[in-house]
Amino acid sequence: MSKRPEHQAPPEVFYNEDEARKYTQNSRIMDIQAQMTERCIELLLLPEDTPCLLLDIGCGSGLSGSVLEENGHMWIGMDISPAMLDVAKEREIEGDVVLSDMGEGVPFRAGCFDGAVSVSALQWLFNADKKSHKPAKRLHQFFSSLYASLSRSARAVFQFYPENESQMELLTSQAMKAGFYGGVVVDYPNSAKAKKFFLVLMTGGSAPLPQALGTEESDNLQIKYAKREATRNIRGKPVKNTRAWIMEKKERRRKQGKETKPDTKYTGRKRSGRF
Repeated sequence: MSKRPEHQAPPEVFYNEDEARKYTQNSRIMDIQAQMTERCIELLLLPEDTPCLLLDIGCGSGLSGSVLEENGHMWIGMDISPAMLDVAKEREIEGDVVLSDMGEGVPFRAGCFDGAVSVSALQWLFNADKKSHKPAKRLHQFFSSLYASLSRSARAVFQFYPENESQMELLTSQAMKAGFYGGVVVDYPNSAKAKKFFLVLMTGGSAPLPQALGTEESDNLQIKYAKREATRNIRGKPVKNTRAWIMEKKERRRKQGKETKPDTKYTGRKRSGRF
């Protein structure tokens, strides 16, 4: 059984330059990251066809951010690994990114986000990588500052990998102390492969937790996301990596004042692979 990354080194050490590039170029990781981000967006219950400003916690190289963009949202990411953020900038992501330790709190002004997502980052807060690190204290600092940075109708959804029940209890108790309502939603609880944990937090009062995805076998998870992928572009958005999609992305970058390569007749053209 492979050792969990959070047991091997602190995140800013584990995700060094080599690991950051490997992570971002691994097609399996990219697919899982995209699926988990889609599910986080689903659990946020955002208003239909309304662009929102979302916080991506533990944004890494921007894989989740790309999914947020495809769903029409703006985003700001925070991550503790400089190497991961360097790769994010190289990928010319549309979101802004901040080097920040989530255990020291969310460094943004009150009420500025319409929601928050996080994929595979929350479990790192259970580590005490320095003498000053006390997990319960860091969780409290994180959740209370996150609560302050969200609008009063917003949700935060974390996909994470708990090791045991006591970790889940510590998470939920610290989140509730900070003012959140909610709990843990477990998708596919009877499948060893597809089972996924989501901490769903609400700011605007108590509401029923979202329905967990069923107890079918793991291949149904793939079918569900395949169906979502097939239908997503019916909403009138250009299909990813087409010329129209690239032109739209470049136009958004120009409006944000970011350096963008000029359009030419070759923009979006498929390369044959031959010289």
